[in-house]
Amino acid sequence: MAEEKGPNFLEEIVDRDLKAGKYQEIITRFPPEPNGYLHIGHAKSICLNFGLAKDFNGSTNLRFDDTNPVTEETEYVDSIKYDVRWLGFEWANERYASDYFDQLFEFAVRLIEKGLAYVDDSTSDQIAEQKGTPTKPGVNGPFRDRSVEENLQLFSEMKDGKYKDGSKVLRAKIDMAHTNMLMRDPVLYRIKHAHHHRTGDKWCVYPMYDFAHGQSDSIEGVTHSICTLEFVPHRELYDWLINSLEIFPSRQYEFARLNMTYTMMSKRKLLQLVNEKIVSGWDDPRMPTISGIRRRGFTPESIRDFCERIGVAKRDNMIDFGLLEFCGRDHLNKIALRRMVVMDPIKVVITNYPEGKTEQLPSENNPEDESTGSREIPFGNALYIERDDFMENPPKKYFRLSLGGMVRLKSAYIIKCEEVIKDSDGRVTELRCVYFPESKSGSDTSGLSVKGVIHWVSVAHAVEAEVRLYDRLFNTEDMGAIEDDFKNHLNSESLKIQKAWVEPEFRNAKADDRFQFMRTGYFCLDKESTPDKLVFNRTVTLRDMWAKEQKKG
Repeated sequence: MAEEKGPNFLEEIVDRDLKAGKYQEIITRFPPEPNGYLHIGHAKSICLNFGLAKDFNGSTNLRFDDTNPVTEETEYVDSIKYDVRWLGFEWANERYASDYFDQLFEFAVRLIEKGLAYVDDSTSDQIAEQKGTPTKPGVNGPFRDRSVEENLQLFSEMKDGKYKDGSKVLRAKIDMAHTNMLMRDPVLYRIKHAHHHRTGDKWCVYPMYDFAHGQSDSIEGVTHSICTLEFVPHRELYDWLINSLEIFPSRQYEFARLNMTYTMMSKRKLLQLVNEKIVSGWDDPRMPTISGIRRRGFTPESIRDFCERIGVAKRDNMIDFGLLEFCGRDHLNKIALRRMVVMDPIKVVITNYPEGKTEQLPSENNPEDESTGSREIPFGNALYIERDDFMENPPKKYFRLSLGGMVRLKSAYIIKCEEVIKDSDGRVTELRCVYFPESKSGSDTSGLSVKGVIHWVSVAHAVEAEVRLYDRLFNTEDMGAIEDDFKNHLNSESLKIQKAWVEPEFRNAKADDRFQFMRTGYFCLDKESTPDKLVFNRTVTLRDMWAKEQKKG
Protein backbone atom coordinates (compact mmCIF):
# COMPACT_ATOMS: atom_id res chain seq x y z
CA MET A 1 0.00 0.00 0.00
CA ALA A 2 1.08 3.57 -0.59
CA GLU A 3 2.19 5.39 2.52
CA GLU A 4 -0.44 7.51 4.25
CA LYS A 5 -0.47 11.10 3.01
CA GLY A 6 -2.32 14.23 4.02
CA PRO A 7 -4.96 15.75 1.74
CA ASN A 8 -3.71 17.22 -1.52
CA PHE A 9 -4.50 20.81 -2.50
CA LEU A 10 -7.57 19.80 -4.54
CA GLU A 11 -9.00 17.79 -1.66
CA GLU A 12 -8.48 20.82 0.57
CA ILE A 13 -10.36 23.04 -1.91
CA VAL A 14 -13.29 20.63 -2.19
CA ASP A 15 -13.47 20.15 1.57
CA ARG A 16 -13.46 23.92 2.10
CA ASP A 17 -16.18 24.48 -0.53
CA LEU A 18 -18.46 21.85 0.99
CA LYS A 19 -18.00 23.12 4.54
CA ALA A 20 -18.77 26.66 3.36
CA GLY A 21 -22.02 25.41 1.79
CA LYS A 22 -20.91 26.51 -1.67
CA TYR A 23 -22.17 23.24 -3.19
CA GLN A 24 -24.53 20.52 -2.06
CA GLU A 25 -22.74 17.90 -4.14
CA ILE A 26 -19.36 17.71 -5.83
CA ILE A 27 -19.49 16.97 -9.55
CA THR A 28 -16.33 16.34 -11.57
CA ARG A 29 -15.83 15.18 -15.13
CA PHE A 30 -13.29 13.32 -17.23
CA PRO A 31 -13.39 14.93 -20.72
CA PRO A 32 -11.20 13.05 -23.24
CA GLU A 33 -11.19 13.84 -26.93
CA PRO A 34 -11.95 10.59 -28.83
CA ASN A 35 -9.04 11.00 -31.26
CA GLY A 36 -6.78 8.26 -29.91
CA TYR A 37 -6.27 5.75 -27.13
CA LEU A 38 -5.82 6.85 -23.52
CA HIS A 39 -2.33 6.69 -22.00
CA ILE A 40 -0.89 6.49 -18.50
CA GLY A 41 -1.16 10.28 -18.15
CA HIS A 42 -4.92 10.01 -18.63
CA ALA A 43 -4.97 7.28 -15.98
CA LYS A 44 -3.76 9.87 -13.48
CA SER A 45 -6.55 12.24 -14.48
CA ILE A 46 -9.14 9.44 -14.32
CA CYS A 47 -8.04 8.39 -10.85
CA LEU A 48 -8.02 12.01 -9.70
CA ASN A 49 -11.45 13.01 -11.03
CA PHE A 50 -13.26 9.82 -10.10
CA GLY A 51 -11.37 9.43 -6.83
CA LEU A 52 -12.08 12.99 -5.71
CA ALA A 53 -15.81 12.64 -6.33
CA LYS A 54 -15.90 9.26 -4.61
CA ASP A 55 -14.07 10.53 -1.53
CA PHE A 56 -16.61 13.34 -1.10
CA ASN A 57 -19.74 11.35 -2.06
CA GLY A 58 -20.06 13.19 -5.35
CA SER A 59 -20.28 12.01 -8.93
CA THR A 60 -18.23 12.09 -12.12
CA ASN A 61 -19.39 12.44 -15.71
CA LEU A 62 -17.58 10.90 -18.64
CA ARG A 63 -17.81 13.55 -21.34
CA PHE A 64 -16.33 13.13 -24.78
CA ASP A 65 -14.95 16.37 -26.23
CA ASP A 66 -16.07 15.50 -29.75
CA THR A 67 -15.83 18.91 -31.38
CA ASN A 68 -13.33 17.96 -34.11
CA PRO A 69 -15.06 15.52 -36.49
CA VAL A 70 -11.99 15.05 -38.70
CA THR A 71 -9.93 13.17 -36.10
CA GLU A 72 -12.59 11.47 -33.97
CA GLU A 73 -13.90 7.92 -34.28
CA THR A 74 -16.36 5.63 -32.48
CA GLU A 75 -13.49 3.12 -32.05
CA TYR A 76 -11.77 5.60 -29.73
CA VAL A 77 -14.99 6.24 -27.78
CA ASP A 78 -15.39 2.52 -27.13
CA SER A 79 -11.76 2.08 -26.12
CA ILE A 80 -11.95 5.00 -23.67
CA LYS A 81 -15.04 3.59 -21.97
CA TYR A 82 -13.38 0.18 -21.68
CA ASP A 83 -10.22 1.72 -20.17
CA VAL A 84 -12.13 3.73 -17.56
CA ARG A 85 -14.09 0.67 -16.46
CA TRP A 86 -10.96 -1.50 -16.47
CA LEU A 87 -9.34 0.95 -14.05
CA GLY A 88 -12.28 0.34 -11.72
CA PHE A 89 -14.47 3.40 -12.20
CA GLU A 90 -18.06 3.97 -13.31
CA TRP A 91 -19.39 7.33 -14.47
CA ALA A 92 -22.68 8.86 -13.35
CA ASN A 93 -23.55 10.12 -16.84
CA GLU A 94 -22.15 9.53 -20.29
CA ARG A 95 -22.11 12.84 -22.11
CA TYR A 96 -20.75 14.30 -25.35
CA ALA A 97 -19.95 17.89 -26.21
CA SER A 98 -22.02 17.18 -29.34
CA ASP A 99 -25.05 16.70 -27.04
CA TYR A 100 -24.86 20.43 -26.48
CA PHE A 101 -24.24 21.70 -30.02
CA ASP A 102 -27.67 23.39 -30.20
CA GLN A 103 -27.23 24.99 -26.78
CA LEU A 104 -23.64 26.03 -27.50
CA PHE A 105 -24.78 27.66 -30.73
CA GLU A 106 -27.41 29.60 -28.77
CA PHE A 107 -24.73 30.66 -26.28
CA ALA A 108 -22.70 32.03 -29.19
CA VAL A 109 -25.73 33.90 -30.48
CA ARG A 110 -26.19 35.38 -26.99
CA LEU A 111 -22.61 36.69 -27.02
CA ILE A 112 -23.21 38.28 -30.44
CA GLU A 113 -26.39 39.91 -29.16
CA LYS A 114 -24.47 41.34 -26.20
CA GLY A 115 -21.83 42.75 -28.54
CA LEU A 116 -19.25 40.27 -27.21
CA ALA A 117 -18.61 38.24 -30.38
CA TYR A 118 -18.23 38.94 -34.10
CA VAL A 119 -17.77 37.14 -37.41
CA ASP A 120 -14.29 37.61 -38.88
CA ASP A 121 -13.35 36.99 -42.53
CA SER A 122 -9.62 37.15 -41.83
CA THR A 123 -7.41 34.17 -42.63
CA SER A 124 -5.73 32.23 -39.85
CA ASP A 125 -2.41 33.89 -40.74
CA GLN A 126 -3.98 37.35 -40.60
CA ILE A 127 -5.58 36.59 -37.22
CA ALA A 128 -2.24 35.40 -35.87
CA GLU A 129 -0.58 38.58 -37.08
CA GLN A 130 -3.31 40.76 -35.56
CA LYS A 131 -2.73 39.16 -32.16
CA GLY A 132 0.78 40.56 -31.83
CA THR A 133 3.32 38.93 -29.53
CA PRO A 134 3.71 38.48 -25.77
CA THR A 135 5.65 41.78 -25.72
CA LYS A 136 3.68 43.60 -28.42
CA PRO A 137 -0.08 44.26 -28.17
CA GLY A 138 -2.38 43.10 -30.90
CA VAL A 139 -4.41 45.32 -33.23
CA ASN A 140 -8.09 45.35 -34.04
CA GLY A 141 -9.00 43.61 -37.29
CA PRO A 142 -11.14 45.19 -40.05
CA PHE A 143 -14.24 43.14 -39.17
CA ARG A 144 -14.26 43.76 -35.41
CA ASP A 145 -16.86 46.53 -35.54
CA ARG A 146 -19.52 44.78 -37.57
CA SER A 147 -23.01 45.44 -36.26
CA VAL A 148 -24.86 42.94 -34.11
CA GLU A 149 -27.40 42.44 -36.91
CA GLU A 150 -24.72 41.68 -39.52
CA ASN A 151 -22.92 39.29 -37.19
CA LEU A 152 -26.14 37.42 -36.41
CA GLN A 153 -26.92 37.05 -40.11
CA LEU A 154 -23.40 35.92 -41.02
CA PHE A 155 -23.25 33.43 -38.16
CA SER A 156 -26.61 31.99 -39.18
CA GLU A 157 -25.35 31.68 -42.78
CA MET A 158 -22.21 29.96 -41.52
CA LYS A 159 -24.42 27.41 -39.77
CA ASP A 160 -26.49 26.93 -42.94
CA GLY A 161 -23.40 25.97 -44.93
CA LYS A 162 -23.17 29.05 -47.12
CA TYR A 163 -19.41 29.49 -46.68
CA LYS A 164 -16.34 27.35 -47.28
CA ASP A 165 -14.01 25.97 -44.62
CA GLY A 166 -11.69 28.65 -43.30
CA SER A 167 -13.54 31.55 -44.93
CA LYS A 168 -15.06 32.84 -41.69
CA VAL A 169 -14.79 32.33 -37.92
CA LEU A 170 -16.63 33.61 -34.89
CA ARG A 171 -14.39 35.43 -32.42
CA ALA A 172 -14.98 36.69 -28.91
CA LYS A 173 -14.69 40.46 -28.58
CA ILE A 174 -12.47 41.02 -25.56
CA ASP A 175 -9.23 43.03 -25.74
CA MET A 176 -6.55 42.87 -28.44
CA ALA A 177 -4.04 44.45 -26.05
CA HIS A 178 -4.65 41.97 -23.22
CA THR A 179 -1.52 40.69 -21.46
CA ASN A 180 -2.86 37.13 -21.86
CA MET A 181 -2.68 36.43 -25.59
CA LEU A 182 -5.50 33.89 -25.32
CA MET A 183 -7.79 36.79 -24.42
CA ARG A 184 -7.01 38.67 -27.63
CA ASP A 185 -10.33 37.94 -29.35
CA PRO A 186 -10.04 34.14 -29.40
CA VAL A 187 -11.82 32.08 -32.07
CA LEU A 188 -15.00 30.47 -30.73
CA TYR A 189 -16.38 28.76 -33.86
CA ARG A 190 -14.93 27.60 -37.17
CA ILE A 191 -16.45 26.22 -40.36
CA LYS A 192 -15.72 22.55 -41.00
CA HIS A 193 -17.72 20.62 -43.59
CA ALA A 194 -17.02 17.15 -42.19
CA HIS A 195 -19.10 14.14 -41.17
CA HIS A 196 -19.39 13.84 -37.38
CA HIS A 197 -19.36 10.39 -35.78
CA ARG A 198 -22.57 11.19 -33.83
CA THR A 199 -24.35 14.15 -35.43
CA GLY A 200 -23.64 13.13 -39.02
CA ASP A 201 -23.90 16.08 -41.43
CA LYS A 202 -26.22 18.23 -39.31
CA TRP A 203 -23.49 20.73 -38.48
CA CYS A 204 -20.81 22.46 -40.52
CA VAL A 205 -19.78 24.87 -37.75
CA TYR A 206 -18.09 23.50 -34.67
CA PRO A 207 -17.13 25.14 -31.38
CA MET A 208 -13.48 25.44 -30.40
CA TYR A 209 -12.31 23.58 -27.29
CA ASP A 210 -12.19 26.75 -25.16
CA PHE A 211 -15.80 27.53 -25.95
CA ALA A 212 -17.21 24.02 -25.67
CA HIS A 213 -15.34 23.01 -22.52
CA GLY A 214 -16.40 25.58 -19.94
CA GLN A 215 -19.94 25.83 -21.22
CA SER A 216 -20.36 22.04 -21.18
CA ASP A 217 -19.07 22.06 -17.60
CA SER A 218 -21.66 24.69 -16.73
CA ILE A 219 -24.53 22.84 -18.44
CA GLU A 220 -23.68 19.72 -16.40
CA GLY A 221 -23.26 21.64 -13.15
CA VAL A 222 -19.62 20.58 -12.79
CA THR A 223 -18.32 22.16 -9.61
CA HIS A 224 -14.61 21.43 -9.97
CA SER A 225 -13.25 21.27 -13.52
CA ILE A 226 -9.79 19.78 -13.13
CA CYS A 227 -7.23 20.30 -15.91
CA THR A 228 -3.49 19.96 -16.32
CA LEU A 229 -1.15 22.92 -15.93
CA GLU A 230 -0.98 23.83 -19.62
CA PHE A 231 -4.56 25.10 -19.24
CA VAL A 232 -3.63 27.75 -16.64
CA PRO A 233 -3.62 30.50 -19.31
CA HIS A 234 -7.04 29.29 -20.49
CA ARG A 235 -8.68 29.79 -17.08
CA GLU A 236 -9.18 33.52 -17.64
CA LEU A 237 -11.12 32.86 -20.85
CA TYR A 238 -13.02 30.02 -19.13
CA ASP A 239 -14.20 32.47 -16.46
CA TRP A 240 -14.87 35.30 -18.95
CA LEU A 241 -17.21 33.17 -21.05
CA ILE A 242 -19.16 31.85 -18.06
CA ASN A 243 -19.49 35.34 -16.57
CA SER A 244 -20.47 36.89 -19.90
CA LEU A 245 -23.16 34.25 -20.48
CA GLU A 246 -24.32 34.45 -16.84
CA ILE A 247 -24.54 30.67 -16.50
CA PHE A 248 -23.69 28.20 -13.72
CA PRO A 249 -20.24 29.18 -12.41
CA SER A 250 -18.13 26.07 -12.91
CA ARG A 251 -14.56 26.63 -11.74
CA GLN A 252 -11.33 25.38 -13.29
CA TYR A 253 -8.41 24.07 -11.21
CA GLU A 254 -5.05 22.86 -12.51
CA PHE A 255 -2.64 20.13 -11.46
CA ALA A 256 0.68 18.86 -12.82
CA ARG A 257 0.41 16.44 -15.71
CA LEU A 258 2.26 13.14 -15.60
CA ASN A 259 5.72 13.22 -17.15
CA MET A 260 7.54 9.90 -16.95
CA THR A 261 11.09 8.92 -17.81
CA TYR A 262 11.77 6.94 -21.01
CA THR A 263 8.18 7.64 -22.14
CA MET A 264 6.49 9.65 -24.89
CA MET A 265 2.96 10.91 -24.17
CA SER A 266 2.19 12.84 -27.36
CA LYS A 267 -0.88 11.33 -29.07
CA ARG A 268 0.40 12.57 -32.41
CA LYS A 269 3.74 10.81 -32.01
CA LEU A 270 2.15 7.66 -30.62
CA LEU A 271 -0.11 7.60 -33.68
CA GLN A 272 3.00 7.95 -35.84
CA LEU A 273 4.52 4.88 -34.18
CA VAL A 274 1.33 2.95 -34.98
CA ASN A 275 0.97 4.18 -38.57
CA GLU A 276 4.62 3.52 -39.39
CA LYS A 277 4.32 0.04 -37.82
CA ILE A 278 7.19 0.68 -35.43
CA VAL A 279 4.87 -0.90 -32.86
CA SER A 280 2.18 -3.50 -33.51
CA GLY A 281 -0.70 -1.17 -32.62
CA TRP A 282 -2.13 1.09 -29.93
CA ASP A 283 -2.08 -1.87 -27.53
CA ASP A 284 1.53 -2.87 -28.20
CA PRO A 285 2.82 -3.76 -24.70
CA ARG A 286 5.63 -1.21 -25.07
CA MET A 287 3.19 1.65 -25.59
CA PRO A 288 2.27 3.93 -22.65
CA THR A 289 -1.41 3.53 -23.57
CA ILE A 290 -3.70 2.00 -20.98
CA SER A 291 -4.53 -0.74 -23.50
CA GLY A 292 -0.81 -1.43 -24.00
CA ILE A 293 -0.13 -1.47 -20.27
CA ARG A 294 -3.08 -3.82 -19.79
CA ARG A 295 -1.86 -6.17 -22.52
CA ARG A 296 1.58 -6.18 -20.94
CA GLY A 297 0.04 -7.54 -17.77
CA PHE A 298 -0.16 -4.63 -15.36
CA THR A 299 -3.24 -4.79 -13.15
CA PRO A 300 -5.72 -1.95 -12.54
CA GLU A 301 -4.81 -2.14 -8.85
CA SER A 302 -1.16 -1.45 -9.64
CA ILE A 303 -2.05 1.53 -11.88
CA ARG A 304 -4.28 3.04 -9.18
CA ASP A 305 -1.50 2.50 -6.65
CA PHE A 306 0.95 4.23 -8.99
CA CYS A 307 -1.36 7.23 -9.40
CA GLU A 308 -1.84 7.40 -5.64
CA ARG A 309 1.90 7.30 -4.97
CA ILE A 310 2.82 10.08 -7.42
CA GLY A 311 0.23 12.31 -5.80
CA VAL A 312 -1.23 15.61 -7.01
CA ALA A 313 1.20 18.48 -7.43
CA LYS A 314 1.00 22.10 -8.58
CA ARG A 315 4.32 21.94 -10.43
CA ASP A 316 5.43 19.71 -13.28
CA ASN A 317 7.89 17.01 -12.30
CA MET A 318 9.39 13.85 -13.78
CA ILE A 319 8.27 10.47 -12.44
CA ASP A 320 10.67 7.55 -12.69
CA PHE A 321 9.38 4.73 -14.91
CA GLY A 322 10.80 2.42 -12.24
CA LEU A 323 7.99 3.49 -9.88
CA LEU A 324 5.39 2.09 -12.28
CA GLU A 325 7.37 -1.16 -12.44
CA PHE A 326 7.62 -1.23 -8.64
CA CYS A 327 3.85 -0.89 -8.28
CA GLY A 328 3.41 -3.67 -10.84
CA ARG A 329 5.76 -5.99 -8.95
CA ASP A 330 4.20 -5.14 -5.60
CA HIS A 331 0.72 -6.23 -6.64
CA LEU A 332 1.77 -9.11 -8.87
CA ASN A 333 3.82 -10.60 -6.04
CA LYS A 334 0.58 -10.91 -4.07
CA ILE A 335 -1.56 -12.46 -6.81
CA ALA A 336 0.71 -14.11 -9.40
CA LEU A 337 0.67 -17.91 -9.69
CA ARG A 338 4.17 -19.37 -9.43
CA ARG A 339 5.17 -21.52 -12.37
CA MET A 340 8.38 -23.15 -13.61
CA VAL A 341 9.63 -22.12 -17.04
CA VAL A 342 12.97 -22.82 -18.72
CA MET A 343 14.09 -20.45 -21.47
CA ASP A 344 17.66 -21.59 -22.24
CA PRO A 345 17.68 -25.30 -21.46
CA ILE A 346 20.29 -27.88 -20.58
CA LYS A 347 19.01 -31.41 -20.44
CA VAL A 348 19.49 -33.26 -17.16
CA VAL A 349 19.27 -37.06 -17.14
CA ILE A 350 18.85 -38.66 -13.70
CA THR A 351 20.58 -41.95 -14.21
CA ASN A 352 19.26 -43.71 -11.09
CA TYR A 353 15.62 -42.68 -11.60
CA PRO A 354 13.58 -45.35 -13.44
CA GLU A 355 13.20 -44.53 -17.11
CA GLY A 356 9.55 -44.13 -18.11
CA LYS A 357 8.40 -43.52 -14.55
CA THR A 358 6.44 -40.34 -13.77
CA GLU A 359 5.37 -39.06 -10.39
CA GLN A 360 3.26 -36.02 -9.58
CA LEU A 361 4.85 -33.66 -7.07
CA PRO A 362 2.78 -31.00 -5.26
CA SER A 363 3.92 -27.38 -5.45
CA GLU A 364 2.22 -24.31 -3.98
CA ASN A 365 0.73 -21.81 -6.40
CA ASN A 366 1.54 -18.69 -4.40
CA PRO A 367 3.22 -18.62 -0.98
CA GLU A 368 1.76 -15.13 -0.45
CA ASP A 369 -1.80 -16.43 -0.75
CA GLU A 370 -2.67 -19.81 0.73
CA SER A 371 -6.13 -19.71 -0.86
CA THR A 372 -4.55 -20.36 -4.27
CA GLY A 373 -3.72 -23.89 -3.12
CA SER A 374 -1.25 -26.09 -4.97
CA ARG A 375 -0.84 -27.96 -8.22
CA GLU A 376 0.93 -31.18 -9.22
CA ILE A 377 4.01 -31.13 -11.43
CA PRO A 378 5.12 -34.23 -13.38
CA PHE A 379 8.63 -35.46 -12.59
CA GLY A 380 10.65 -37.99 -14.59
CA ASN A 381 14.22 -39.01 -15.28
CA ALA A 382 14.80 -36.33 -17.98
CA LEU A 383 14.49 -32.65 -17.10
CA TYR A 384 15.33 -29.22 -18.47
CA ILE A 385 17.10 -26.69 -16.27
CA GLU A 386 18.31 -23.18 -17.12
CA ARG A 387 21.79 -23.01 -18.64
CA ASP A 388 22.59 -20.23 -16.17
CA ASP A 389 21.96 -22.68 -13.32
CA PHE A 390 25.03 -24.79 -14.17
CA MET A 391 28.75 -24.03 -14.10
CA GLU A 392 31.38 -26.67 -14.66
CA ASN A 393 34.02 -24.81 -12.66
CA PRO A 394 32.15 -22.45 -10.36
CA PRO A 395 33.61 -19.69 -8.17
CA LYS A 396 33.27 -19.74 -4.40
CA LYS A 397 29.77 -19.15 -3.02
CA TYR A 398 28.15 -20.51 -6.18
CA PHE A 399 25.11 -22.39 -4.90
CA ARG A 400 23.58 -23.78 -8.08
CA LEU A 401 24.54 -26.95 -9.93
CA SER A 402 28.15 -27.78 -10.79
CA LEU A 403 30.16 -30.86 -11.70
CA GLY A 404 30.40 -32.87 -8.49
CA GLY A 405 28.04 -30.43 -6.76
CA MET A 406 24.52 -30.82 -5.38
CA VAL A 407 21.42 -28.68 -5.64
CA ARG A 408 17.74 -29.03 -4.78
CA LEU A 409 15.18 -29.15 -7.56
CA LYS A 410 12.24 -26.95 -6.58
CA SER A 411 9.43 -29.06 -4.96
CA ALA A 412 11.35 -32.24 -5.84
CA TYR A 413 14.67 -33.89 -4.91
CA ILE A 414 18.31 -33.11 -4.33
CA ILE A 415 20.48 -34.11 -7.28
CA LYS A 416 24.24 -34.39 -7.80
CA CYS A 417 25.97 -33.85 -11.14
CA GLU A 418 28.39 -36.64 -12.02
CA GLU A 419 29.07 -36.17 -15.73
CA VAL A 420 29.03 -33.35 -18.29
CA ILE A 421 28.43 -34.09 -21.99
CA LYS A 422 29.48 -31.55 -24.61
CA ASP A 423 29.19 -31.20 -28.37
CA SER A 424 32.10 -30.79 -30.77
CA ASP A 425 32.24 -27.05 -30.03
CA GLY A 426 32.62 -27.64 -26.32
CA ARG A 427 29.08 -26.50 -25.52
CA VAL A 428 27.36 -28.37 -22.69
CA THR A 429 24.42 -30.36 -24.05
CA GLU A 430 23.57 -32.74 -21.24
CA LEU A 431 24.23 -33.38 -17.56
CA ARG A 432 24.22 -36.85 -16.04
CA CYS A 433 23.07 -36.72 -12.43
CA VAL A 434 21.89 -38.91 -9.61
CA TYR A 435 19.05 -38.14 -7.21
CA PHE A 436 18.57 -39.00 -3.56
CA PRO A 437 15.17 -40.67 -3.04
CA GLU A 438 15.03 -39.73 0.65
CA SER A 439 15.45 -36.00 -0.15
CA LYS A 440 11.92 -35.42 -1.45
CA SER A 441 10.60 -31.94 -0.62
CA GLY A 442 8.23 -31.99 2.31
CA SER A 443 9.50 -35.35 3.61
CA ASP A 444 13.31 -35.07 3.41
CA THR A 445 15.06 -37.67 5.59
CA SER A 446 18.32 -37.71 3.63
CA GLY A 447 20.31 -35.57 6.06
CA LEU A 448 21.82 -33.74 3.11
CA SER A 449 22.22 -29.98 3.22
CA VAL A 450 22.31 -27.78 0.12
CA LYS A 451 22.01 -24.03 -0.24
CA GLY A 452 20.81 -23.79 -3.83
CA VAL A 453 17.32 -24.36 -5.24
CA ILE A 454 16.69 -24.30 -8.99
CA HIS A 455 13.59 -24.72 -11.14
CA TRP A 456 13.07 -27.31 -13.84
CA VAL A 457 10.58 -28.78 -16.31
CA SER A 458 10.07 -32.44 -17.19
CA VAL A 459 11.23 -33.07 -20.78
CA ALA A 460 8.43 -35.56 -21.44
CA HIS A 461 5.74 -33.14 -20.30
CA ALA A 462 7.20 -29.75 -21.27
CA VAL A 463 5.04 -27.49 -23.45
CA GLU A 464 6.78 -25.24 -25.95
CA ALA A 465 5.79 -21.56 -25.75
CA GLU A 466 6.77 -18.18 -27.15
CA VAL A 467 7.95 -15.60 -24.62
CA ARG A 468 8.07 -11.89 -25.43
CA LEU A 469 10.48 -9.96 -23.25
CA TYR A 470 9.43 -6.31 -23.24
CA ASP A 471 11.44 -3.35 -22.02
CA ARG A 472 11.30 0.44 -22.31
CA LEU A 473 10.43 1.73 -25.77
CA PHE A 474 12.92 4.61 -25.57
CA ASN A 475 16.47 4.73 -24.21
CA THR A 476 16.54 8.48 -23.45
CA GLU A 477 15.42 9.47 -19.97
CA ASP A 478 13.76 12.82 -20.72
CA MET A 479 11.96 12.44 -24.03
CA GLY A 480 10.39 15.86 -23.58
CA ALA A 481 13.79 17.55 -23.80
CA ILE A 482 14.99 16.04 -27.08
CA GLU A 483 15.38 18.35 -30.10
CA ASP A 484 15.89 15.79 -32.88
CA ASP A 485 13.54 13.15 -34.31
CA PHE A 486 12.07 11.18 -31.40
CA LYS A 487 12.48 7.95 -33.38
CA ASN A 488 16.26 8.33 -33.01
CA HIS A 489 15.78 7.44 -29.36
CA LEU A 490 14.01 4.12 -29.78
CA ASN A 491 15.42 1.30 -27.67
CA SER A 492 16.49 -1.48 -30.04
CA GLU A 493 16.28 -3.94 -27.12
CA SER A 494 12.65 -3.10 -26.26
CA LEU A 495 11.42 -6.51 -27.48
CA LYS A 496 13.13 -9.88 -27.55
CA ILE A 497 11.27 -13.02 -28.59
CA GLN A 498 12.42 -16.47 -27.57
CA LYS A 499 11.21 -20.01 -27.08
CA ALA A 500 10.57 -21.45 -23.66
CA TRP A 501 9.57 -24.79 -22.17
CA VAL A 502 6.82 -24.52 -19.61
CA GLU A 503 5.15 -26.90 -17.21
CA PRO A 504 1.92 -28.52 -18.54
CA GLU A 505 -0.30 -26.63 -16.08
CA PHE A 506 0.03 -23.67 -18.43
CA ARG A 507 -2.42 -25.36 -20.80
CA ASN A 508 -5.10 -24.19 -18.35
CA ALA A 509 -3.94 -20.55 -18.41
CA LYS A 510 -6.65 -17.89 -18.78
CA ALA A 511 -6.47 -14.34 -20.12
CA ASP A 512 -6.77 -12.73 -16.68
CA ASP A 513 -4.20 -14.98 -14.98
CA ARG A 514 -0.92 -13.49 -13.83
CA PHE A 515 2.18 -15.63 -13.43
CA GLN A 516 5.55 -15.40 -11.82
CA PHE A 517 8.01 -17.39 -13.87
CA MET A 518 10.16 -18.50 -10.96
CA ARG A 519 13.35 -16.50 -10.61
CA THR A 520 12.66 -14.75 -13.94
CA GLY A 521 9.81 -12.24 -13.81
CA TYR A 522 6.08 -11.64 -14.04
CA PHE A 523 4.18 -12.67 -17.16
CA CYS A 524 0.70 -12.85 -18.63
CA LEU A 525 -0.94 -14.67 -21.52
CA ASP A 526 -1.01 -12.55 -24.68
CA LYS A 527 -4.19 -12.07 -26.72
CA GLU A 528 -2.47 -13.82 -29.67
CA SER A 529 -1.97 -16.98 -27.64
CA THR A 530 -3.81 -20.12 -28.79
CA PRO A 531 -4.08 -23.65 -27.33
CA ASP A 532 -1.62 -24.77 -30.00
CA LYS A 533 0.81 -21.89 -29.48
CA LEU A 534 1.08 -20.33 -26.05
CA VAL A 535 2.39 -16.75 -26.06
CA PHE A 536 3.42 -14.90 -22.90
CA ASN A 537 4.32 -11.25 -22.33
CA ARG A 538 6.78 -10.18 -19.67
CA THR A 539 5.15 -7.50 -17.55
CA VAL A 540 8.16 -6.71 -15.42
CA THR A 541 11.34 -8.38 -14.20
CA LEU A 542 11.64 -9.61 -10.61
CA ARG A 543 14.06 -6.76 -9.90
CA ASP A 544 14.86 -3.42 -11.48
CA MET A 545 17.16 -4.78 -14.18
CA TRP A 546 17.18 -1.48 -16.12
CA ALA A 547 18.84 0.42 -13.26
CA LYS A 548 21.34 -2.41 -12.91
CA GLU A 549 22.21 -2.28 -16.62
CA GLN A 550 22.59 1.52 -16.56
CA LYS A 551 25.06 1.28 -13.68
CA LYS A 552 27.08 -1.32 -15.61
CA GLY A 553 27.10 0.96 -18.65
